[in-house]
Amino acid sequence: MLFLSALFLVFFSSCSQHEIVSEQNQYTLWYRHPATNWDEALPIGNGRLGAMIFGGPAEGRLQLNEETLWSGGPNNNIKPGMRKTIPVIRKLLFEKKYKEAQQIADTMMKDKPNNGMAYQPVGDLLISFPGHEDFHDYRRSLDISKAVASVSYQVGEVAFKREIFSSFPDQVIVVRLTADKPGQITCQLKMNSPLKHQVTTTTDHALALSGISGDLEGQSGKVKFSAQVKVKTTGGESEVTDSSIAIKNADTAVIYVSVATNFKNYHDLSADEAGKATKYLKAAWNKSYDRLLSDQVAAYRSYFDRVHLDLGATDSARNPTDVRINDFSKGNDPQLAALYFQFGRYLLICSSQPGGQPPTLQGIWNDRVHPPWDSKYTININTEMNYWPTEAANLSELIEPLTHMVEDLSVTGRESAKEIYGARGWMLHHNTDIWRITGPVDGAFSGLWPSGGAWLCQGLWQHYLFTGDQQYLQKIYPLIKGAATYFVDELQEDPENHWLVVSPSISPEHAYQKGVSVTAGATMDNQIVFDLFSEVIDASRILGRDPLFADTLRQKRDRLPPMQIGRYSQLQEWMYDWDDTSDHHRHVSHLYGLYPSNQISPYRTPKLFEAAKNSLLYRGDPSTGWSMAWKINLWARLLDGNHVLKLIKDQLNPAISPDGKRHGGTFPNMFDAHPPFQIDGNFGYTAGVAEMLLQSQDGFIFILPALPDEWSNGSYHGLLARGGFKIDATWRDGKLSKLTVYSSLGGNCRLRVYHKIKGSNIALKVAKGKNPNPFYEVPAIKTPLVSDEAHLKPVALKESHLYDFDTKPGERYSFEAL
Repeated sequence: MLFLSALFLVFFSSCSQHEIVSEQNQYTLWYRHPATNWDEALPIGNGRLGAMIFGGPAEGRLQLNEETLWSGGPNNNIKPGMRKTIPVIRKLLFEKKYKEAQQIADTMMKDKPNNGMAYQPVGDLLISFPGHEDFHDYRRSLDISKAVASVSYQVGEVAFKREIFSSFPDQVIVVRLTADKPGQITCQLKMNSPLKHQVTTTTDHALALSGISGDLEGQSGKVKFSAQVKVKTTGGESEVTDSSIAIKNADTAVIYVSVATNFKNYHDLSADEAGKATKYLKAAWNKSYDRLLSDQVAAYRSYFDRVHLDLGATDSARNPTDVRINDFSKGNDPQLAALYFQFGRYLLICSSQPGGQPPTLQGIWNDRVHPPWDSKYTININTEMNYWPTEAANLSELIEPLTHMVEDLSVTGRESAKEIYGARGWMLHHNTDIWRITGPVDGAFSGLWPSGGAWLCQGLWQHYLFTGDQQYLQKIYPLIKGAATYFVDELQEDPENHWLVVSPSISPEHAYQKGVSVTAGATMDNQIVFDLFSEVIDASRILGRDPLFADTLRQKRDRLPPMQIGRYSQLQEWMYDWDDTSDHHRHVSHLYGLYPSNQISPYRTPKLFEAAKNSLLYRGDPSTGWSMAWKINLWARLLDGNHVLKLIKDQLNPAISPDGKRHGGTFPNMFDAHPPFQIDGNFGYTAGVAEMLLQSQDGFIFILPALPDEWSNGSYHGLLARGGFKIDATWRDGKLSKLTVYSSLGGNCRLRVYHKIKGSNIALKVAKGKNPNPFYEVPAIKTPLVSDEAHLKPVALKESHLYDFDTKPGERYSFEAL
């Protein structure tokens, strides 16, 4: 009897956990109240066209964005005369006259043409419902498994519902209004915009909002936009006036929203914005709502359904999302951590589609004419972080907008290379915008950093390593070669050590003396140039091109400064030992070599591994949202899953305190908070969770390298590893139980696992020597220089096992725990 009772309890407990997830959809964000501000509204998007859903019963607001609506027009921001000053700054730096170098750099960068243009909102679609002020049983939600938002509530005895999505195949936003009783849909639609605009009607009975982008820093707004709204009702009637659409006593109403601009590319604004918007609208109008919805879900799911992550669920999963965020750090809600991972994938799918623009600092969602940092592209970490999850999280095609932007920058960046530095090739600094500016932005303290183009190239190279796509490699080779050519010309010989260094530069946004950032030979620059040269050398060999140029790069790579370990046993951020252990700056730029690069390894470079860990400990955990996301990835590479989970709890923490103060964390709508909202923190988090569960940068595929104790049971399906491998894994009690490897390219697969495994359909052998798989080539770095005062602790790594097996393209291989 006791046995049966215990068995019943186990069964009931198991069923309850399943019901927790199925009853409250594991992919749904939901709330019991309308959004009271933008940081509570829910985002939808199709790559090009975005909206924030507020969900007010009496007034429904859709705040609209279109990815090409920016202030200004085609331009570059090269300031004449800078080329004459650069040698002066270099000379002062090598003479160690750092303050003087900073002063001259500051003067040189005053009164620039512009600091970049701003990403701007289209405006609002407002839907007012008379008599809906008194409502109950309210629910607002976003199902990220379908990319559909909904709002439901009751007024009296009538239940109302709205469904909203931004269609990927049809390029319109669709809103369906329904009620559980006929003739209940009565509302009025209006449009407005914070930009210069007018509202009219079209000959096709659509409400039209037309306008032009704003002026900024001497640049006149030249992007024209057209937003058109049309309604299809069942029952009742609708009337279009000069300024609104009135719907009366309808059974259902379907609202079609189309937006377009005159943007063709960064130097051409000759498109017909009204014609484009009308074309989208007419094509969608001919489809039923059910067809629009089914096409939308199918197109979206072709991306989203590739990856599944199960970390278990607790009773907390029953709660509204804002409550779960508030409680996450206080308890155990692993399903919210999984939802946040998938929410990052959702945002990437919705803001980075082939043929479009890369996501900005805020993706495609922004409600301000003058957004923070202009909501443009910050290239000293943020734009790169936007694409960190692309490969591992199985969204490889979504790299295309970034690739296309780099193609543009390789053209506009030639002007900066030549006119500012007297160099060949191409480059850009720490910011750009839709017009692909490449000159310095802001003052010298943060803007005199010439390595932005090189870092962007790293993301393109990673796409090749994951996919093995040689056609893509052919496409990007001129881009990475041009970026390397710039540094061939720009590198300067340090007179003290005779190293080749980037000068002038900075360690992004950070000072080594009060008010002084401009330097030579910053560690991050050395690491980035090392990666860039190595990538071009490898690409040259693979493609059989430019052997002499590759030889030049080898010679110059050998003369780059080694990484150095300073007196505090830390990885030095600068060429000299200037680090301060009390420094908690948000940028950890010198740890680029640990992540996203692979120059620092627990197995190949244990001293650097320990020094990087010390640097991260000194810098501390609390920070802005995106910085915490970077640290999640860094601690995952340090193989410390429990520390990663501590950071996850810091990031998945309310960004707004009870006293109203804002800080790094997460807003109620799951947007990451710098604050304000910056989407890179969301993307960085998703990449970080992937790094906890699967790594492939160190010459092998590491399964569950940084699993925290609290995530003792779980599974994932569809994560990607370099060399064309797709991985499924299941673990129980913290131990890998099942593993499946899918090979798309074939070749040797080298696995590292913490517990021994056996193959179900293939024999494993103990791995020895170098991995023969060419996608796992790891270039040797220079032996680090270690300060006499450094006291590095020996690296204590958890015991692991290394296996090899041969794969064939298209085959699947299964393993289980011994």
